[in-house]
Amino acid sequence: MTSSYRISVIALGVTAALALSACQPKPEDTEPTATEEVVTPPVATPEADVTDDIEAEQDSSAEVAEVETVDDTKIIDMFNDYTRAISRMNDEMLIGMVYNDPDTAFAKSMLGHHRGTVDMAQIQLKYGTDAEMRALAEDIIDNQQLKIDTMRRWLASHPDAAKSKPNTEAMQQAYADDIEDMYEDMEKGITASVADIAFARSMLSLHVGAVDMALIQLKYGTDEEMRDLALQIIDAQQRRIQTTENWLATNDSLIDSDEQNDLDTENESDVSVTEREAQESKVEQK
Repeated sequence: MTSSYRISVIALGVTAALALSACQPKPEDTEPTATEEVVTPPVATPEADVTDDIEAEQDSSAEVAEVETVDDTKIIDMFNDYTRAISRMNDEMLIGMVYNDPDTAFAKSMLGHHRGTVDMAQIQLKYGTDAEMRALAEDIIDNQQLKIDTMRRWLASHPDAAKSKPNTEAMQQAYADDIEDMYEDMEKGITASVADIAFARSMLSLHVGAVDMALIQLKYGTDEEMRDLALQIIDAQQRRIQTTENWLATNDSLIDSDEQNDLDTENESDVSVTEREAQESKVEQK
């Protein structure tokens, strides 16, 4: 009985051991067999479309930066050209106004005015693109040159008076005030970032100033040729003032929002032109 019991226990133990051994993994089961494929997970790479978009965006940004740089440089160059032109004109007009004889002072200061006007018209042809403003610039160059030749010829045979005349001081003060106002208005005009606007605004101030100078000549001058020239200038400048004001009124969309305050200059010019017309009428009546 005892012997039989022991045999049974041993048999059960062997059976259990064999069962446990069968459940354990074999060493070779941890490695892939020769017939199994090793699957490598894919590495994430940028899609071709995404790469193209990035490169295109970079190129576009570079082009925009280049265009902005070119435009900024052009605006600065234009401003510098205008600044030099109006400075030369202002200096020459100031020299002319100190002459003793009113007729000589008119011819000399107006000569500087017309030279400066031609310089500014040439700057418009260099930077401006508007067909109407370019045509105005070309017309100014042609017509102003004729008057420049007339004044040079007249000055060659009409030297200044040796001494001041009774009205010399009043005449000089009138020119000084007009030239100062003209210069300040032109300085405002040339700050516009659009070339055609800069030309129109500054030229408007220049035309208004020319009318004022011609009226001063009619008030103080006595030479018939210079008085006749003054009347011609008033007629021509009034027409150009109207043309320029009309153009500005229909092209205000070109004006940047930052420049809206400069429109006050144009509004003031409307009033001043009306006043000048009244003054001209009084002069003619006399």
